[in-house]
Amino acid sequence: MHLLLLPILFFATFTAVAGNFRAVAESGAVLYDAPSREATPVYVLSRDYPLEVIVELDAWAKVRDHAGAVNWIEKRQLGERRTVLVTATSADAHLRPEDDAPIAFVASQNVALELLESAPAGWLHVRHADGADGYLRDTLVWGN
Repeated sequence: MHLLLLPILFFATFTAVAGNFRAVAESGAVLYDAPSREATPVYVLSRDYPLEVIVELDAWAKVRDHAGAVNWIEKRQLGERRTVLVTATSADAHLRPEDDAPIAFVASQNVALELLESAPAGWLHVRHADGADGYLRDTLVWGN
């Protein structure tokens, strides 16, 4: 009987949540190589950087960045806001989700954009930090 409780207790504190993207909520968030402040700091991230949450463990989240690196961050440093990171050299955001629609703005590589919604046919409705919004192809960004 006690052997059956062990897996239940394990899953109660160690939850897999692959495919869950969240943005860093505050500038200066630190990624560590293990789920502890005593672990080695690996990177310092800016606000709005998107991360894929792989696993949540108590106060920590195991996350993947756009380059595929896997590290740990304190869950309190992740917000609910969704962002995407431009991975193309530049990304044209259009006024409508159409290739021939006028361009609303152009975002450079490594710029984080707020994800407002997914649109049909591989388009994403996004907002730039300056307030401009538009639609761009989901192949130009990471985090969706």
